[in-house]
Amino acid sequence: MKITQHKRKSIHSGLKGETLSRSGLLAGQDAIVPKRIAPDLNIIKIGGHGVIDYGAAAVLPLVDEIRALVPHHQMMLMTGGGVRTRHILDIGIELGMPTGVLASLSAKVSEQNALMLSVMLADAGAEFISNTSLLDIPSMMRMGVLPVAAGTPPYGLYELPPESGILPQYRTDSGAVVAADVLGAKSCILVKNCDGLFDKNPALYDDAELIADITAAELIDARMEDMVLEFKAVEILSHARNLKEIKIVNGHVPGELTRVLNGGRPHTIIRR
Repeated sequence: MKITQHKRKSIHSGLKGETLSRSGLLAGQDAIVPKRIAPDLNIIKIGGHGVIDYGAAAVLPLVDEIRALVPHHQMMLMTGGGVRTRHILDIGIELGMPTGVLASLSAKVSEQNALMLSVMLADAGAEFISNTSLLDIPSMMRMGVLPVAAGTPPYGLYELPPESGILPQYRTDSGAVVAADVLGAKSCILVKNCDGLFDKNPALYDDAELIADITAAELIDARMEDMVLEFKAVEILSHARNLKEIKIVNGHVPGELTRVLNGGRPHTIIRR
């Protein structure tokens, strides 16, 4: 018997009888534009490695700048992990932890950074939130709350196995990009410790050249050895439905975030 003789109990639906994997069905959904839940929101991801690890010298001026921006822009802050994430990943790998466990461990560090940032900005209405609370963002905006969340996406133990190696691929840049697309945010800004995306690591190569404008497809095809943002963040952007671009800002340059939020051009834009 190739197929069951029993009759499935069902209800009327446009997807009745579908496996949800048929290519023709999926292709027919390409023109659908999801609702933008928070179209005036700016997702600002503050790097752990790029900003927070530098301590007060880098963090406090940026906090002051964000505080001044609160009355003028809707923002959600998300944080990276930085050196402490790298430490726990190194120990976890040495102890044989699976990728999903490594992802769960690294999430704790970005949560710590988000908590500290929310405390520093408490006088500006900051509130530490879970990164599973995205649907509360519109209400928070109406109440004047500045939400601060860990950038690590909540895959945890369900982190997908990477194509190569064992490190979790969906880290804090990826979390910010996913959040921006789900919410239909106005912008997604990654705050780093350099002016933007370079063709090679500017900390190691004096002849590194800044890439001012590039598409996600072009960046994926370039197969760069290393870059300032996660490869998966670029891959997610290439499939995004609402988010059209990622902007990279140097958080060590006073006023740079303000300039970009006010409509100035960042040094690097990665377009969908």
